[in-house]
Amino acid sequence: MRRWLRRAVVLVLALIACYRLGSWAFHQLIGLLVNILIAFFLALAIEPAVSRMAARGVRRGLATFLVFLAVLVASIGFVVLLGSMLAGQIVEMVESFPRYLDSVIGSINATFHTELSRLAIQDSLLHSDWLQKYVQDSASGVLDVSATVLGGLFRLLTVGLFAFYFAADGPRLRRALCSVLPPAKQAEVLRAWEIAVAKTGGYLYSRGLMALISGLAHYVLFALLGVPYAPALAVWVGLVSQFIPTIGTYLAGALPMLIAFPVDPLYTLYVLGFVVVYQQFENYVLQPKLTSRTVDIHPAVAFGSVIAGTALLGAVGALVAIPAVATLQAFLGAYVKRYELTAGAEAGAPTPGPRRRARLPGLR
Repeated sequence: MRRWLRRAVVLVLALIACYRLGSWAFHQLIGLLVNILIAFFLALAIEPAVSRMAARGVRRGLATFLVFLAVLVASIGFVVLLGSMLAGQIVEMVESFPRYLDSVIGSINATFHTELSRLAIQDSLLHSDWLQKYVQDSASGVLDVSATVLGGLFRLLTVGLFAFYFAADGPRLRRALCSVLPPAKQAEVLRAWEIAVAKTGGYLYSRGLMALISGLAHYVLFALLGVPYAPALAVWVGLVSQFIPTIGTYLAGALPMLIAFPVDPLYTLYVLGFVVVYQQFENYVLQPKLTSRTVDIHPAVAFGSVIAGTALLGAVGALVAIPAVATLQAFLGAYVKRYELTAGAEAGAPTPGPRRRARLPGLR
């Protein structure tokens, strides 16, 4: 074997080994990379508030800490309020459930001439095989649930720490990144960073505005129906439906239906119908207009970016897809050369091409 062939074989094997090692490392670190991506967009979202406080003389680290503290206090207060409200409603529902069950059984007996009994139904349910199996499976899944909760808390802590460092050391991070680039590229990086901050802030502004409109609309419904805790439920529906992709609408509508059930079981259907109708109005009327104005992208592009982000990264991709696409579109727009439209293109009509003289068969 010649020397160059041996070197070529060794080089190919080394490249294959490096590729396999890099692929293995990437799959092992995909969770960390997704957390860093979330933290980066979170840092971009709070960048305007931190910069505004830093411009007034507050140290950047302290400003970042104060912003995070305000968000944390508001989140904990909201969760505690909803938790106490939900616990009270569940207790009330459990206490009034036998009365509802007796009324339903009475209606069935009167309609179908049966002799059903609540005690007999409860006894059959308590001694059923599927209930015992469900209890055993639930008991064995306690450890899995605990591990999931601990993993979620660890991920939340990781995202918070990275977001804090990105926001607190934003100028230093930009200087470190620009120091390894030539002067022409430094201006492009700084411009892309500013566009990302503006587009992420615009996206959060549009989401916040839609959450406000959704909360007001649902508050009017809850107040008219006499559902308790109407302000808290309206805030819940507005925030959860806008800031939790894909399943946020269903989570937001489930809690008001649960709270409205003890008041009147028929109110549950009213709440469900209103949630479905408002969701269609938001998807086809409100969201495309607000998203296209605040983030400056076409509604079809916004919808497609959400679908693509969900396919790539799941819920995280759906959340960051629109600001990422808006940033990329705004940055690349400066490098796309545009031309003046012709008269036919301006009017939307096709430009007529040169006519060809018809030839008869057999003639040349």
